[in-house]
Amino acid sequence: MTGISATPDPLVERRDRAFGRGAKLFYDEPLHLVRGEGASLFGADGRRYVDMYNNVASVGHAHPRIVEAMARQQATLNTHSRYLSEPAIALAERLAALQRVTESTVFSCSGTEAIELALRMARIATGAQGIICTDHTYHGNNLLVGALTNLPAGDTRHPGIRAIPFPETLRPITHGLSDETLADAYVARLKAAIAELKASGQGFAALILCPILANEGLPDIPATFMPKAAALVREQGGLIIADEVQAGYGRSGQWWGYDLVGLTPDIVVTGKPMGAGLPLAATTASREVVEQFRAETRYFNTFAASPLQGVVGLAVLDVIEEEGLVDHSCTLGAELKTALRQRLGPATGLIDVRGKGLFLAAEFVDADGEPDAARAFALVCALRREGFLTSVDGAFNNCVKIRPPLVLPREDAMAFLDAFDRVTARA
Repeated sequence: MTGISATPDPLVERRDRAFGRGAKLFYDEPLHLVRGEGASLFGADGRRYVDMYNNVASVGHAHPRIVEAMARQQATLNTHSRYLSEPAIALAERLAALQRVTESTVFSCSGTEAIELALRMARIATGAQGIICTDHTYHGNNLLVGALTNLPAGDTRHPGIRAIPFPETLRPITHGLSDETLADAYVARLKAAIAELKASGQGFAALILCPILANEGLPDIPATFMPKAAALVREQGGLIIADEVQAGYGRSGQWWGYDLVGLTPDIVVTGKPMGAGLPLAATTASREVVEQFRAETRYFNTFAASPLQGVVGLAVLDVIEEEGLVDHSCTLGAELKTALRQRLGPATGLIDVRGKGLFLAAEFVDADGEPDAARAFALVCALRREGFLTSVDGAFNNCVKIRPPLVLPREDAMAFLDAFDRVTARA
């Protein structure tokens, strides 16, 4: 069965009226989910799906430890942050210890909020306005943060923002260079963007990026780019903001994506997996940077730094550590990546498999070697019908995005490979 069902779905019609037509849904046939458990999701018809996509429930859907902590604290006390809350303080302390490069935390409720706070912190700390991002990134949805999304390199429509080409080896800005020289070529683009911001009067406040370039399609990055870029940023008076919303919390097989790429950030942002479904995000930095921000803005968020956020955030960290999920992500992710790379070749159209831990991108091209977004989407929809939920991603939307909960059982990963073979053989 392919294509969109000819019979209108009453729930879709209700949704269009309630939300306004255009609210995004996955797949060519919308999926109605009613329950989750571990790495499994269940449809309204009772069918089980293996979740190969959701990062919010990174410790598993409806994890009993998280459910109990959430219910217990909500039944006991939940207030805003203008009262003392030991759990929220403990969570901030725990984050600083895990990150090793930060000291203080500003909590919020979404990655978008946390990124905006990071940008504001950097601007206050440096006294400059200029922000540099990569040209196929996504960091959030509001007016300021949304301006970073897919901003072409060289575009000047936002006076205080410039984009640079994201560093990669598959489609480099210049072909035929060694890894070291290619890294230098990308750093030169960064240097030019900094100079342009300074010449414009905006100055240079920060470079923001996801350390593993998640939305760019998890490209292989020239090995010395990150340390060289970091040295340049600091030489030019800027700060480095690491967006760990997708890369962090063990997703890459290490606690933080920046550990994989030789990057030491000044500001670290975390979000989605922190609360396992409870809205929770954090912007962390040195105490000096955070206190400068607090002194100038008097920032306050009604729902942030609450006792509920603290208790649930701590429970998530406990589960990751006690269940060995970082090691599981590393081991199972490597096995899955190796198996998928065995399927590379013209017969499948699969040109590359990239990523670390349980975060992989399988990139597809057509017979001429051009990015094949239509095929990637068709495969995602076919995998859904096989009972495996994925999505598309990458600079050309031609990558199948594989980002399951960290509790994914090995048997489900192996079953996914069988389904992958079936759909690539048919498509």
